[in-house]
Amino acid sequence: MAVTVEIGRQFVSDEDLEVIADKVKAAHQLIFNGGGPGEEFLGWVSLPENYDKEEFARIKDVARRIRETSDVLVSIGIGGSYLGARAVTDLLQPDNDDFEVIFAGKSLSARELNDIMWRLECRDWSINIISKSGTTTEPAVVFRVLRQKLIEKYGEEAANKRIFATTDREHGTLHDLAVDREWEMFVVPDDIGGRYSVLTAVGLLPIAAAGIDIDALMAGAAGARGDLIDEKNTAVQYAAARNILLGKGYDIEVMSCFEPSWASFNEWWKQLFGESEGKDGQGIMPNSMIFTTDLHSLGQYMQDGKRQIFESFVVIAEPISDIQIPEDSAEDDVGYLAGKNLSYINDKALEATIKAHSDGGVPVNVVRIPRIDAYEIGYFIYFMEVVCGVSAYVAGVNPFNQPGVEAYKRNMFALLGKV
Repeated sequence: MAVTVEIGRQFVSDEDLEVIADKVKAAHQLIFNGGGPGEEFLGWVSLPENYDKEEFARIKDVARRIRETSDVLVSIGIGGSYLGARAVTDLLQPDNDDFEVIFAGKSLSARELNDIMWRLECRDWSINIISKSGTTTEPAVVFRVLRQKLIEKYGEEAANKRIFATTDREHGTLHDLAVDREWEMFVVPDDIGGRYSVLTAVGLLPIAAAGIDIDALMAGAAGARGDLIDEKNTAVQYAAARNILLGKGYDIEVMSCFEPSWASFNEWWKQLFGESEGKDGQGIMPNSMIFTTDLHSLGQYMQDGKRQIFESFVVIAEPISDIQIPEDSAEDDVGYLAGKNLSYINDKALEATIKAHSDGGVPVNVVRIPRIDAYEIGYFIYFMEVVCGVSAYVAGVNPFNQPGVEAYKRNMFALLGKV
C-alpha cells in the first residue's frame, strides 16, 4: 500500500475499534457498493478504471497545444473547481518549467484580479473556465473581465480558440455560451461532486498543462482503488479512528506537514472533509499547519491549549530535494549541524514535534507517503476520498451534499438586487 496511516493507539484502543467495527464495515460497503445517501455522486469510486479514455486523450492533446501557444493558462474556478488542481501543480510542477498556471476566480478581490492582469501583460495566455452551471458569482465575474482582456489582445475569433470550458455535458449558462462561441469543451460529470473531481477534466486539464504526467496520476488512483476495495485497510481504520476521537471530544483535526509545498494540499483536504462532514450540527472541523513555520506561531496552542484537537502528520519518506549545511568558521551557534543535510534536520524536528504533541495530550496519527511523484499523489487523493466518504457515513451524514453553502449566496444575491 503506497499510503499508510499509523493511528495514535494511546488514544484509540482495540476495544474502541471493536465497538465501531460494524458501522465502519457498513460505511465501506456504502462507498463501494452504493445504497447510502448521496449514492448518485459515487462516480469517483470507479473513476480510476472507468474514466472517459477519449476525453482523457483530448485533455493531453489540448494541454500540449496550450503549452505550444501560451506562456500561461489561467484556470478560473472556485472550491472543488481549483483546489485539487492547485494542490497537485504546486507540489509536482517541475521547478525548471517556465510555463505557469494561474488560478483565478476564487475570490471577489479587485486587487487579486488586477494583479493577475498585470502578470499577463506581455505574455501569451489561454483560459480554462471551470463551472458546472456557469453562474457561480466569483468565477463568472472574473471570466467576464478576463475574456474581454483576451479579446482585446487577440481579437474575438482568435480569443475563442484560446478559451476552454469545463462544464455540464448538456445544459447550463456556460455550456450554452461555449456552444455558441465554439469553445472546446470538457465535461464536469453529473455523478461526481466538485470536491471529489480533481481526477476528472476539472483538475486534469490544468494539471496536464503544467507538464505533469496525468497517466501516472490516474495509475496511482487505480492502485489505491485496488488496495482499498477490501474493507480491511488503513484508510478504513483511519476513518474509524477519526470518529472514535470525535466521540471522545476531539472535534478539530489538524493536518500538519513539514514541507511548505504541501500547503495547497492542506487546502484541498480541508474542503474535502469540511464540506463532506460539517452538517446537521456535527462533524470534525479540519484545520492545517505547515511546520516548522507554524511551530513559531501556533505551536504553543498545540502543545498547551484546549484538548479538543487531534493531529494527522503527513510524512514524506524521500526528501523532495536536499541541501548540505556547509562548514563555516563564524560563531553562529549552528556549527554542530555542519555536514548534515537539511532534510535530516527537518526529519528530527518532525520526530521531536510528534513526541512533544503526543506527550502533551494531543492524539497523533501519522500519514506516510513514500515519495512525491504523480503516482503517489494520485494514490493519496483517492485514499483521502475513501477516508472521507467512510468517515462521514460512520458519523451518519451524507458525504456528498453541501446544503449550507447556499445560505451566503441567497443573502448576497438579495443584497445585490439579483432577481
